[in-house]
Amino acid sequence: MAQHYFNRYIWLISTIKTNGPITLKELDRKWKESPLNETRDNLYERTFHNHRIAIEETFGIKISYTRPDGYYIDTDSLEDGSFREWMLDCLQVNNLLEESSGIHDKILLESIPSGGKWLNIIIDAIKGKRAMEMTYMSFFKDSPSSFIVHPWCLKLFKQRWYMLAKSEYFSTPRIYSLDRIQELSLSKTKLQVPERFKAEEYFSQYFGIIADKDIKPCFIEIWADSTQAKYFKSLPLHNSQTIKEEDENGTVFQYYLAPTYDFKQEILRYGSGVKVLSPKEFLEEIKTEIENMAQLYK
Repeated sequence: MAQHYFNRYIWLISTIKTNGPITLKELDRKWKESPLNETRDNLYERTFHNHRIAIEETFGIKISYTRPDGYYIDTDSLEDGSFREWMLDCLQVNNLLEESSGIHDKILLESIPSGGKWLNIIIDAIKGKRAMEMTYMSFFKDSPSSFIVHPWCLKLFKQRWYMLAKSEYFSTPRIYSLDRIQELSLSKTKLQVPERFKAEEYFSQYFGIIADKDIKPCFIEIWADSTQAKYFKSLPLHNSQTIKEEDENGTVFQYYLAPTYDFKQEILRYGSGVKVLSPKEFLEEIKTEIENMAQLYK
């Protein structure tokens, strides 16, 4: 997927979301005025419909039409989860930043590793049902290795992009961090993905990107003080989050997920504002980790 087309898709999604319903004539006018349109091209009807189809195929976001008002983002295409809502917001912010370059020094962003440059190739591979040739430098090896991978899905976690992919060296799919990729290109090998694979379902019982099938999901209860509880209520740690008890001192939250390394690290980062109540095995893991940390400061 050429980068300029990708940028056009983002611009279209953002502009229609912000101004919709909007006519094609008005979209054409806005496109000619956009800083992204350096050549001041027209947005012709045929081009627009090609982009509209590509947007639905790539992002799952449907652009619909109502007479006489014009085009709008079909909210029915967003109802299958919060991911597309999140993505829509991200695309809109990205477009806003692109068109606000004159005030770039007034907008402060977090530093993100450069792995995002591989997104276009991976999306092309998934869409075109093709495997990829990848050279990858693992944190746990002294030198890079090259092999064929079959991308199953992409996942963003804590400002890093990850790819779940299957290679010939392992019987199960592995997680690859995009910022550790050194080379990546489409191969002639046909993409192989299980027919019933669903990305959201695959990660549904995990927090983060570690989907360790050897760690079974269980009910986990944690107590959060009154301040931290407000943050968990506004932004749940996991989609299974429910409230068990609550008083003026804090709230007991319950989750059903696998207590992997990612979730343990997440709990630890809240310090004394959060306490694990059950299960006992997970509580002991957290306790041991805290004791080991305390030894470093003696």
